[in-house]
Amino acid sequence: MGEEVEAMEVLRTQLSKVRIPDPSSRIYKQECCISFENPRSEGGLYVDLCSFLAFGKDYVPWQYEKTGNSVYLNIKEYPKLDNDDRPYKKPTLLGIGVEGGFNTDEQKYETTYKITILPTFLELPYPNVQLPEKVRLAVDGVLAAVGAERKEQVAAWTAEKKRVSAFACNLQQLENGVQVPPTGWKCAKCDKVENLWLNLTDGMILCGRRNWDGSGGNNHAVQHYQETKYPLAVKLGTITADLEAADVYSYIEDDSVEDPWLAQHLAHFGIDFSSLKKTEMTTAERELDQNVNFDWNRIQESGKDLEPLHGPGYTGLINLGNSCYLASLMQVIFSTKSFQERYFTNLPLKEAFEKAPSDPTMDLNTQMAKLAHGLLSGKYSLPNTKMVNSGDEADSAAPEVEQKGIPPSMFKALIGMGHPEFGSSRQQDALEFFQHLLDHVERCHSANSQRNPSRSFKFFVEERIACSSSGKVKYNKRADNVLSLNIPLEAAINKDEMSSFLKKKAEREAAGEKLLDEEMVRPRVPLSACLENFSASEQVLDFYSSAISGRTMAIKSSRLATFPEFLVLHMRKFVMEAGWVPKKLDVFVDVPDTLNINFLRSKGLQPDEELLPESTEDHVQHGPVPDELIVSQLMEMGFPRIRCEKAALNTSNTGIDPAMQWLLSHMDDPDIDAPLETSSSKRADGSASTTVNEEHVETLVSFGFQPEQARRALRETGGDVERAAEWIFTHPDEINAMDVDADNSLAAATSVPEESYPDGAGEYKLLGFVSHMGTSTQCGHYVAHVLKEGRWVIYNDAKVAASGDPPKDMGYLYFYQRL
Repeated sequence: MGEEVEAMEVLRTQLSKVRIPDPSSRIYKQECCISFENPRSEGGLYVDLCSFLAFGKDYVPWQYEKTGNSVYLNIKEYPKLDNDDRPYKKPTLLGIGVEGGFNTDEQKYETTYKITILPTFLELPYPNVQLPEKVRLAVDGVLAAVGAERKEQVAAWTAEKKRVSAFACNLQQLENGVQVPPTGWKCAKCDKVENLWLNLTDGMILCGRRNWDGSGGNNHAVQHYQETKYPLAVKLGTITADLEAADVYSYIEDDSVEDPWLAQHLAHFGIDFSSLKKTEMTTAERELDQNVNFDWNRIQESGKDLEPLHGPGYTGLINLGNSCYLASLMQVIFSTKSFQERYFTNLPLKEAFEKAPSDPTMDLNTQMAKLAHGLLSGKYSLPNTKMVNSGDEADSAAPEVEQKGIPPSMFKALIGMGHPEFGSSRQQDALEFFQHLLDHVERCHSANSQRNPSRSFKFFVEERIACSSSGKVKYNKRADNVLSLNIPLEAAINKDEMSSFLKKKAEREAAGEKLLDEEMVRPRVPLSACLENFSASEQVLDFYSSAISGRTMAIKSSRLATFPEFLVLHMRKFVMEAGWVPKKLDVFVDVPDTLNINFLRSKGLQPDEELLPESTEDHVQHGPVPDELIVSQLMEMGFPRIRCEKAALNTSNTGIDPAMQWLLSHMDDPDIDAPLETSSSKRADGSASTTVNEEHVETLVSFGFQPEQARRALRETGGDVERAAEWIFTHPDEINAMDVDADNSLAAATSVPEESYPDGAGEYKLLGFVSHMGTSTQCGHYVAHVLKEGRWVIYNDAKVAASGDPPKDMGYLYFYQRL
């Protein structure tokens, strides 16, 4: 009783620091802001009633020492001992932790609250009518509010609803007398009787797209669209009484769509959908089926008795909902020495917290340190034993050891803040996230490059262009952190095996049979062929040569001017198949455990070479123009002319394939439909010559951007500050390229000293790789494999285990460490 009186007296002296939250307050009450402690941890969670930040029991004294705030709400959850035996509720929504979704918290908890006074941890029960009214109102506000963590946390795996097609409402349907029978369908242009699509404008029944291995259709439905521009088609074998399940595709919108008027569109051709039965998988179902049968099982090493691992460096990351791209990358990132030393070995958590601003949840340095300590300390990698039945008898229950993992929710919310993609619930490309992360780390260390761990991935690429007419050359250099490699299928080492496989597959399909998964054969390409393809010379047509003041042909080749400490190889597995359809390349790449890339070392300007003359007028009077053949081919596929021109220009008119890849990856750019800058409005560096408001430059500099970055972004966005800030975030490659002056002279190209990035011998050892399962980087699943303590380890979200057979030939990103 005496302790309560003492606590009440101390509380009254601290009332001035207690705040009553308002609707704009960010209230944390699910997780400690500098550790992964939560209300179920020992001691529970302590919410600062002044800042509304939350801390675990071991960390709340740090907040008191730093701020003097002494009044906290202690929230502690205990497992209920009398859990009911209600039956498992089947999920109705593809989501985790959402109403109708998968329940991730079978155990029920009860919660207790106390007012705690620091530094002596004096406690008062809550609710308590004797508490000052201000304290009661503050606590009620905290408990009633939706926690900031919950607001920012993504509901996992929530499927996005298909959009309604813009062409469905006023779809043209020809009065041509076509009536479609209920059965007996066949492609109008070949003998295909499966994968048939009904064009909803003219009633033509045509086969679908051809897969890389020759299966599927013959592209007749796509070709029909290209000839007629009739936009919508429905897959016949997917039409049932439930019209929402039918597979409708819009060729113009290049996506599966919803057609709310599908019933009347079908009735136009005499189709009674109520009597039809489903006979084929939808496009999404087929993608899932193809991936589950092979990619998912092998990459996740499903069906194998893998040994769970625990301890320092073996902590899993809980999937927050399509966050596997982040989890897999961070596991590999924090397996590198540079990131371990920067955020773990040489940065105690308390030091990171003391140097952090008032809100450490908004500080990247603190959140990186929090994540590093969570993954590497071993504190949260303890076995979580549960009982599972191994047979029919109740006494056959056996312990299954697994770890819960930690949720990277605060880190994800911070690194994705303000970004249109990484701040969303959608799946993302692991490569783009890796570059986005390094960009932010780089920005945090602009004043201290020695401590910047992102520099360990940076290297210079030297590009040599030789004028065919004059023999003179120019050298450009650019900074990069990933070496992207094309996969030349013509270099496959199993061509005979592939030929036999395709023949067998065709025979089986003709007989109405399917090949078993173990019978599948895929092209196998050595990594050496990919590296040789990168360094191979290529022709540049319509090259403007300052030596002859005219256009000619040039020969371009690329080499590496420096070799990074950690070399990241990106395998370009997304290509164009027949009909210019984007497709993931289903291929094995033989990747060695050790790699020697010394043959890629650039030599620079040679004694017998002469540089092309410098000319500041080159880009002004003779700016590049898009190749009309490329533009016309893209326009035939239904893309607007302005986008086609940009695709051609941004790929240096090198061909339809790279232009199409560029176009597909930039469809969501905010300026994709903005008019092209005329050559006369461009500076020599290619940027627009819009006059820049220096006040706007200062505004962007105050956000942490460099002055030249700010000016470039303002020129590119017409002087709009908000769009300029977004442009900087969404154009990391161009911002990085600003580090190097890509002028004609080699001297200018070396304005950034090569010694600013680490360099050494080109001999490497494979450290880890990230694999992707799915037909697009925007869907599917990512898994990481890392070599630790002499053995391979698989990181599959929260699951961490010794790898039985690491699928090295199926990687998307490979991380090599210099020997």
